[in-house]
Amino acid sequence: MAQIEQVAVLGAGGTMGFPIARNLARAGFAVRAWNRSVEKAQPLTEDGATVAQSPSEAVNGTQAIVTMLADADAVLEAVSGDDRALARAEGALWIQMSTIGIEGTERCAGLAQETGVRFVDAPVLGTKKPAEDGELVVLGSGPEDAREPLAPVFDAIGKKTMWLGEAGAGTRLKLVTNAWILTVVEGSAETIALAEGIGVDPADFLEAIAGGPLDLPYLQMKGKAMIERDFEPSFRLALAAKDARLVRQAAERHELELPLLETIEERLEQGAAEHGDEDMAATYLTSAADGRG
Repeated sequence: MAQIEQVAVLGAGGTMGFPIARNLARAGFAVRAWNRSVEKAQPLTEDGATVAQSPSEAVNGTQAIVTMLADADAVLEAVSGDDRALARAEGALWIQMSTIGIEGTERCAGLAQETGVRFVDAPVLGTKKPAEDGELVVLGSGPEDAREPLAPVFDAIGKKTMWLGEAGAGTRLKLVTNAWILTVVEGSAETIALAEGIGVDPADFLEAIAGGPLDLPYLQMKGKAMIERDFEPSFRLALAAKDARLVRQAAERHELELPLLETIEERLEQGAAEHGDEDMAATYLTSAADGRG
């Protein structure tokens, strides 16, 4: 395959899409950025990116298309909505990086096959800060001959790339990883709420386990945010609830009985109803004695 020089980024104004587009532009790629709210992508022009008014304008003539949007419906609307963007991208590589679950990934792969676009399933591990710093972990899966041309693209946005086999394998690993992340966050939330509820300083809990086998950097980070009631979004609670739903759907699809994950989904959905635009650490507020701690 030819070297990739031009990349379209759809969803380039979001928490993840914006830094991904910026890092690609700074790495020397000719980036065409599109976002539903155009003004959110406009600052990318400072890094040499071109902001497109529609998905089809963004993808026309590019060699690779990155999608980073909230869910499968948003992804499919962007690439196959009224202006039929994929129809203008025959032969391109579609790098689908959003977290959209097994069924969503299958829908995208089917659409790619119908329109003559080569499909790469490549969700990422990491939130706002790793995305800004170009330190995401890319979980790539798709055509073997796409690995070499995509290496510079993934190197521009991530610190590590894992190639996992046929398209869909990346999404399955992302779901497994998300199950663990959400378990840690909800477990942290309820532990902090328990400490405060029985008169224990939760900072003492974090200090007690610090540096030992029970410690986790993520627990320390999210626990501190909960204690300080600092819910500036790194990853929104509404999206965490969506991810939990995708995990539960995958478990049901494979006839797995995983009651802990079902309960975590219920808790995150409950918190997202009121605090969806805050960081996922705000799930703590559902368990806090007075709802705001």
